[in-house]
Amino acid sequence: MPAIIVVGAQWGDEGKGKATDQLGTQVDYVVKFNGGNNAGHTVVVGGEKFALHLLPAGILSPTCTPVIGNGVVVDLDVLFAEIAECEARGVDTSKLKISANAHIIPSYNRLMDAVNERMLGNRKIGTTGRGIGPTYADKMNRIGIRVQDLFDESILRQKVSGALKHKNAMIQELLGHEAVVADAVVHDLLTYADRVRPMLFNVTAELNRALDRGETVVFEGGQATMLDIDHGTYPFVTSSNCTAAGACTGSGVGPRRIDRVVGVAKAYITRVGEGPFPTELLDADGEWLRERGGEYGVTTGRPRRCGWYDAVVARYATLVNSLTDIVITKLDVLTGRESIPVCVAYDVDGVRMEDMPESQSDVHHAKPVFEYLPGWTEDISDARTFQDLPVNAQAYITRLEELSGCRISAIGVGPGREQTIVRYPLI
Repeated sequence: MPAIIVVGAQWGDEGKGKATDQLGTQVDYVVKFNGGNNAGHTVVVGGEKFALHLLPAGILSPTCTPVIGNGVVVDLDVLFAEIAECEARGVDTSKLKISANAHIIPSYNRLMDAVNERMLGNRKIGTTGRGIGPTYADKMNRIGIRVQDLFDESILRQKVSGALKHKNAMIQELLGHEAVVADAVVHDLLTYADRVRPMLFNVTAELNRALDRGETVVFEGGQATMLDIDHGTYPFVTSSNCTAAGACTGSGVGPRRIDRVVGVAKAYITRVGEGPFPTELLDADGEWLRERGGEYGVTTGRPRRCGWYDAVVARYATLVNSLTDIVITKLDVLTGRESIPVCVAYDVDGVRMEDMPESQSDVHHAKPVFEYLPGWTEDISDARTFQDLPVNAQAYITRLEELSGCRISAIGVGPGREQTIVRYPLI
């Protein structure tokens, strides 16, 4: 039985939650390995919509153990609010596990997010303001707070006091906010200790033993390839490694254990926040995609920037992640188009580029080279096999497969758990 990584193959919001949820009905563990509550996964089960932020999508599968790995940064307020909401709707969250090495988002880092954006001025990143970046920065600066620190008040107090010596000056000067009191932060964090203790889990040891027993583990990535801190459109990226390699560092499961890497991509493409977006549509077509696709952030409510499918991005995602499979979502959104453009290359100052440019300046100046594919008008929401799709929809998927350099194993034709065409089983 395999270890499967599920990652976003674009700029996020591709429908990874739905893909992971579907696998989660057949697997033993679903592990969130990066990011925090700066991203949301929408999953529809039995007509009910669940918006998950910190909780792994596996939380909705009764037979699955959901795990928050060491690569995640955890806002405890958000985590327990999300747990309470799920339980109020009849979801059993008692199996949730969390790594003692995961970092905690302290309240002062939400203020630091605002400080950093103000310092950048016109060069702002467009973060969600939830303290994700400052917490990852603390991790790298070795002043971060980990889950295990909740159980040693002395160490917790030292860490919080040390961090605030540097941060309070900026919080006061740039935001006009009163100084954050270390005792108040420590007291707030300690209130969670008894609630977190039963969730502690030796992620590295237990997941490797599970794989030894032949059990199936799915690693669920937050954000996406083009937002990866190393491989994305830097600096307009998130603060973690959200490509497939991040699953190993964010969980403690080595790369030789991985059997399959699944990239999730929309049948078009979207982006939230600042940064380059070669196929972005700033016209009626962009608004059409936004309204048809319900392209508003699950976490922030912000309208997403919309564009046509970018095969340059898809090929890059295939390479960076060693994708074995692609899941295409929201194919139904394109129904009704007479013609559907697909970006097959970039034009950068008169030079055709079929690979992702290394220079971010080139990405900023890239203009899409489009190929136009015939559309379809038939309702595809009830299609359950590839042959059920209209001929032009089949041709669209086949061409995306050729351009992306990876087989398309599943196709989403609606938001429901059951509205998926499986061409090649992932398990």
